[in-house]
Formats: sequence, structure tokens, C-alpha cells
Amino acid sequence: MSHHKIFALVLGLMLVFSTTAASARDDEAKARGEKLGRVLFKTSCSPEAQKQFERALAMLHSFFFPETIKTFSSIPETDPSCAIAYWGIAISQRPNPLVPPFSAEVLKRGLDAVEKGEAIGAKTQRERDWLAALKMFYKDYETVDQDTRTKNYEKAMEALVKKYPDDVEARIFYALALNETFDHKSMANLEKAIRILEPLDRKYPDHPGITHYLIHSYDFPPIAPRGVPAANKYAKIAPSAPHALHMPSHIYSMVGMWEASIAANQRTIVASNEYAAKNNLDGIYPALPHSWDFMQYAYLQLGQEGKAKALAEEVGTVTKIFAPRYPTECGAAATQARYPLERQDWKGAAAL
Repeated sequence: MSHHKIFALVLGLMLVFSTTAASARDDEAKARGEKLGRVLFKTSCSPEAQKQFERALAMLHSFFFPETIKTFSSIPETDPSCAIAYWGIAISQRPNPLVPPFSAEVLKRGLDAVEKGEAIGAKTQRERDWLAALKMFYKDYETVDQDTRTKNYEKAMEALVKKYPDDVEARIFYALALNETFDHKSMANLEKAIRILEPLDRKYPDHPGITHYLIHSYDFPPIAPRGVPAANKYAKIAPSAPHALHMPSHIYSMVGMWEASIAANQRTIVASNEYAAKNNLDGIYPALPHSWDFMQYAYLQLGQEGKAKALAEEVGTVTKIFAPRYPTECGAAATQARYPLERQDWKGAAAL
């Protein structure tokens, strides 16, 4: 047999196995009734652990806390030598990396996970470098401030991209790191993130992280209209993640698409409540107040004061939030405060 025929045969077999593996992953997702998008991170772990890692990573890209931690944490049970799983456990400690600061307990758990991964020893230099890059975010958290550690992490991700220019996930997480170091003074970091993500979006249109971080990068009035295409498709890419259902409303609110914002957050509320009930959360789903806030604002812009009032009253009955943090408590408070403030009801505002 000629070399050309052998090459063609090998290539054909590779395509068959690749298609079969992808089909198997799709079948498993369908069996769970789950849709989270497609990711691009090849690990050195066992085939079963690889599938778990891809599922967890897709959740991570949609900030699906706390499910992401649970899913990454199950990987070592399948493959104890899968060191990169601890990168996933570590990075998942941040429910939303764009909303710091994080408690000492969270930072310690993150650092411990990175060091556990280092101790196990990843099988490839690339995986060791991923762990080392994330360590820059957690290292010396007791003495180094949040801004400095975040900038150190951004630089580490930039170096990772330079070392592995074909690593698509490295570029995606670098774009996210640029969002993390955005100082609200200059748009340079956001524009840089957009320049990274837009070409990737054209090539990988169903990747949850690319679309998600594009929305965050566009989430400012001067450039928000550019984010409408990403907003329109994100919920279709990862409808199983509540945050993916909510994120389009960031752009819709910026461009005055109030009905679309309300619809997005109504879907988020349903998904959040279903998740809380299914998983017996001790309190409401933590991202729920943020959706209330956006929906409340949209109601008021449309003059739907009856719905706005009912929502404010409903929020007032909430007694417990699962894993509360400043952003969640802020969202609940803002939902109630917007009702009198947007209507210039100063007496009502003073009574809060």
C-alpha cells in the first residue's frame, strides 16, 4: 500500500473516532437534558475524566456556581492522577471573578487546590504552566492586595498565551483576565479582550466562554450596541446555566431592549429556582438577586410600576441567600431601592 493510501486510511480513522467521541459526549449531555456549549481544553487525564473536565469547564465559562466546584471535584474520583482537575477546583472558588474581593477562606481554598495539583504532578508541561499561572492569583493572598494579585495573574495568562499560541482556552482566559483588571478609567483592556475574542467567536460560535466574555467586554454604553449579536445567542449556547440566561440582559439594558431584558431574567429566575429546589440549597440561588435588579430596572423604564412594586415586595420576603456575598446582597437591596428612587419617591426611599 502506498504512503498516500496509508495516510488517507489513518486520517479517515481519526475522523471517525473523533466524530464518535463528540457524538458520545453529545448523547451524554442529552441524557442529562443539559446544554452548556462546547469547550476546547485537551487534558492528559483518562478519557472519562476528560469528559468530566469538559463539562465542568463549560459550566465554569458560564459562572455556574456552585455546580462547577462540585463537577471539578468529582474528577479525581475518576482519575486520581488528573492534576489539572485541581486547577478547575481552584479557579471555581471564585463564583464570579469580575466581582471581587474574595474572603480569606475562598482564597485559601483556591491556593490549597493549586498546590494539591502541583503535588500530584501534571503529566504535561502545559498543564503545569496552567496551574502556575493561576497560582499567581492566590499566592501570598494574606499579604498581597487583590489588585496586585489580579494583575500578576493577568501577566501570567499573557505569558501562557505567548508560550502556547495555539491554546484557544488560554486566549479565552487571558481575555477574561483583561476584564478582571479593567479599572473603569480606560477602555484599553476591554478593547484588547474584544480583539482576542471576536476572531475566536467567528471560528467557535458555540463556545460559552467566548460569547460570555464578549458580553462583559461590551458591557459599557459607548460600545454596548456591538454586543447585541453575542447577547442574542448566549442563552441558546448554554441554556442549562442560569447565568447564561441572565447575561444577555446586560447588553439589552444598555441599548434599551427592555422587553428582552425582562424575558431574559424571567427565564433566569425559573432556572435558578429549579436548581435551588433540585439541589436543596439552604436559601435562594445566589445569582437570583442580580436578575431581580435588572428586571426591576426594565419594568420601571417601561412604566410597569405595578410589576415593579410586586417584585420589590417579593424580594422583601426573602430571608436567606445561599452562600451570600456582597454582590448578592447588593442586588437584593438594589431591587427594593430602585422602586422609590426611579419614581422620585423620596419619602419612600428614606423609609427603606
